[in-house]
Amino acid sequence: MTDSTTTTGTRPLEGLRVIDLASVIMGPYACQILGDLGADVIKIEPPAGDVMRRLHKRDADTIGALALNINRNKRSVRLDLKSPEGKQAALDIIATADALVTNMRPRALRKLGLTYEDLAESNPRLVYCNAQGFRSDSPAADYAAYDEVIQASSGMVDLMRRVTGKPYYIPTAMADKVCGMTIAYAVLAALLGRQRTGRGQHVEVPMADTMFAFTLVEHIGGQAYEPPAGPVGFPRSLEPGHMAFPTKDGYACILPYNHRDAEAFFAFVGHPEKLEGFTPENFQSKVGDLYELIAHYTDGHTTAEWEAFCSAHSIPFAPVMNLDHAGEHAYWANGHMLDVQQHPHVGAYRVIGEPVRFSDSSLGVRRPCPELGEDTGSVLAEIGYTPEQVTAVTGGAGQDARD
Repeated sequence: MTDSTTTTGTRPLEGLRVIDLASVIMGPYACQILGDLGADVIKIEPPAGDVMRRLHKRDADTIGALALNINRNKRSVRLDLKSPEGKQAALDIIATADALVTNMRPRALRKLGLTYEDLAESNPRLVYCNAQGFRSDSPAADYAAYDEVIQASSGMVDLMRRVTGKPYYIPTAMADKVCGMTIAYAVLAALLGRQRTGRGQHVEVPMADTMFAFTLVEHIGGQAYEPPAGPVGFPRSLEPGHMAFPTKDGYACILPYNHRDAEAFFAFVGHPEKLEGFTPENFQSKVGDLYELIAHYTDGHTTAEWEAFCSAHSIPFAPVMNLDHAGEHAYWANGHMLDVQQHPHVGAYRVIGEPVRFSDSSLGVRRPCPELGEDTGSVLAEIGYTPEQVTAVTGGAGQDARD
């Protein structure tokens, strides 16, 4: 199996060009995935750059922490799309592309003349993916859509309310990242379809629809039937006690998943009688009671003791990892999931590894996150711009990554 950090050999998407005309997390994350898979990703940024460049900066001269990984394996072109020269340069670059990803709202795309209809005439093989909060044919098409908005509108916040009693947001950009992965596979599917038809197409990934479908996979519950046979919700997940348990020296996921697991658990803690009233037939319906009982006994043993017991009995188990110490964990270190590499401008930084591995392809960081506009001049030169034309478009800034 090929090491995910290897940077030699073939890459699955080598030879494909993708335009990243997106900002924040969702679209850039999708394009990071495509870049990691080998595509030539050109990120077209406004004069001030993607806002993520400025988030969580170590100091005034460095690239923001999130941008370091989400913009790897990309080239940065800085263009003012509101100027005639900048827009024309963007159109000339897009004309060479296989795919384009944007999360601009439909109204902004129409105003800039960058809709699918605007671009497909000159590049009919273009796979054009736009991903905004809500469907473009809905009244909400141009609503602002941050991750929290989508968590609320798709039902994820309702799940948190059912468990905690309060409408919490899930503490990660769940919608942005799930939709980013959806964009990546949708673009790849359209590119595969192009091999048969010779034509590109318009792909739309509405965040609300994507997360609604994602949430209901297991939580549609009794509402799957018509008429409904019961409420929505996957009972095991919605129990208030569905959480990691305290051990003598930390926390762990200790998850007796069936009656046999529970018998072994209570025998181990010396209280087999606690399982009275539980049967293989009613086990799932009483799982909330089970969680409550388990919580009384887990702190009697260390995390290592629980790991040994659960491993011996094939009971699902994992220690709760403190993210502050993830780099010290042998599993992540051995999998090269947080390797330290050198950035030409930032210095040493941690590279979030690729989670997938290929037997006959290599991934890894070919290009670290570029400075804003670092590749403007070289990309324009590739498509035939003379040095004078590059200067006219960039004002000279395209020649200097730090300008």
